[in-house]
Amino acid sequence: MNLQDYKKAGKIAAEALLFGKKLIKEGVLLRDVTKKTEDFVHQQGAGLAFPVQISLNNKAAHCYALNDSEEKFKHGDLAKIDVGVHVNGFIGDNALSVSIDTDEDLELIRASKDALREAINLMRPGIKLGEIGNAIEEVIVGYGFNPIRNLSGHEVEQWNLHAGIIIPNYDNKSETELEDGQVFAVEPFATTGAGKVNEGRLSGIYRIEELKSVRIGREVLDYIYENYKGLPISKEWVKGKFDEFRINNSFRVLEQQGIIRRYPELVEEDGMKVSQAEHTVMVADKPIVMTKLD
Repeated sequence: MNLQDYKKAGKIAAEALLFGKKLIKEGVLLRDVTKKTEDFVHQQGAGLAFPVQISLNNKAAHCYALNDSEEKFKHGDLAKIDVGVHVNGFIGDNALSVSIDTDEDLELIRASKDALREAINLMRPGIKLGEIGNAIEEVIVGYGFNPIRNLSGHEVEQWNLHAGIIIPNYDNKSETELEDGQVFAVEPFATTGAGKVNEGRLSGIYRIEELKSVRIGREVLDYIYENYKGLPISKEWVKGKFDEFRINNSFRVLEQQGIIRRYPELVEEDGMKVSQAEHTVMVADKPIVMTKLD
């Protein structure tokens, strides 16, 4: 574990998140915010831990604005922007919610932010996962909303965004205890709906699931693995490295063979709005927030 790289990734991730937030305005194309935020990360000399996600209203996660998307931010939208950065594979992952030109969703946004703050205070050795989930749930329910129970925070390790242990957003009664030095992306989701997401349409986000020997798509697969290991990627990132036919054909074949997987968008079951707040935190007697700017 490299604390210096974690802190550097977290700092750049936090700066990129605020950079992207300032770009979110009514009438602006989602793809422009996505591209400019990704470019900002690269300009800082870091890599992306996953494609910049912007999820609107009832969409909670895995939404990626492709280069040909014409979708624009609208008055009244509740936007979640989620930015992940890596330095030598060590990851900083953070997110926030923005209500566009309205105060309608400010309480929903506060619910996830306050739940995150309570959870961070508990990220100490010996604390049980169920206790953290209970704290998150109590805050969100106290605001009159519901946590999304089938989304969770996640342990991160070098080149591994979802390393195994999860941080629940409700009291799941888990007796598993946190250990000193573990790193987690803690991300409460609050909703005016029932508190569950379902899979929607397929997104533009992919990840290597299993390395296999292949003939068609081998060079594209080698490039993805050499540059991103097991981190989620966008097909857009491969453009310019190979011709478009080879990219599209390779991704199609690799997906058919189960070598890469495309993430589905995650949508609140009742079609209701969702807010998100997230920081990357190292477990310690005084928890270390990697993605908090001084």
